[in-house]
Amino acid sequence: MPAPQVSERRPISLSGWPVLGITLIMAVIGVLLVNQGNQNEAVLLATLGIILLVVACLLLTGLMAIAPGEARVVQLLGRYLGTVRTDGLRWVVPFTMRRKISTRIRNHETDVAKVNDADGNPIEMAAVVVWQVEDTAKAVFEVDDFVEFVAIQTETAVRHIAGNYPYDSHDNGQLSLRDNADEITGKLSAEISARVASAGVKVIESRITRLSYAPEIAQAMLRRQQAGAVVAARKQIVEGAVGMVEAALLRLDAADVVELDDERKAAMVSNLLVVLCGDRDVQPVVNTGSLYQ
Repeated sequence: MPAPQVSERRPISLSGWPVLGITLIMAVIGVLLVNQGNQNEAVLLATLGIILLVVACLLLTGLMAIAPGEARVVQLLGRYLGTVRTDGLRWVVPFTMRRKISTRIRNHETDVAKVNDADGNPIEMAAVVVWQVEDTAKAVFEVDDFVEFVAIQTETAVRHIAGNYPYDSHDNGQLSLRDNADEITGKLSAEISARVASAGVKVIESRITRLSYAPEIAQAMLRRQQAGAVVAARKQIVEGAVGMVEAALLRLDAADVVELDDERKAAMVSNLLVVLCGDRDVQPVVNTGSLYQ
């Protein structure tokens, strides 16, 4: 983004209540001067009273009421004078144009964007951004419409982040949209902040509100995830079963319950693995002969 040409500053502003009181006094005096005086002094007093009334009206045009969470960008003949952030009744130089800018915290939720992730899979993604106007001068003078600017740049950042990372991670050290939500949202916040900084906007937080595969591949990816879950579960079951078999053999050897040669150990290991790793109940077989028959 180009370097900003203007930044926020404070104009000359006063509390509006003393100015309002002085203005009312001047108006009362002006009315009295217009309505009083003898014939010789009537024209002079009326002229002075009219001048006081005109000055009072000019002073009144400089008054403005500012609510909490709002600011006024003050311009004089097109020149930026400054921004008034103090709430209450304030007074600035008359003949100025004052534009109201909200400095409250706002939310923007993007539409569901259909993009391709790093693996080329179509996904649907949406995010919500919490933002606030930090520099009112940049927000007014650097962009045409800072609200629309934030919306477009947020959607652009969401699409860019979605295209840089896969939906699911295939490597242990690789970031993915589904498994590394905190890291991805941190990168999303950083990118949005960099894009909207020229508009005087500060990003407080961003979160992914929707993340899913596109409908045309959702069923295929669901079967893939289910297969991966089954493989992971089987792997864990086998690792546990091997540990249990090893522990059983060690305890039998330590207790000297029975002496097993290699063939008996192999048969015992096979039977235990079948019992522990099978997904169905096993049927016991009673061996009435010897192990070698």
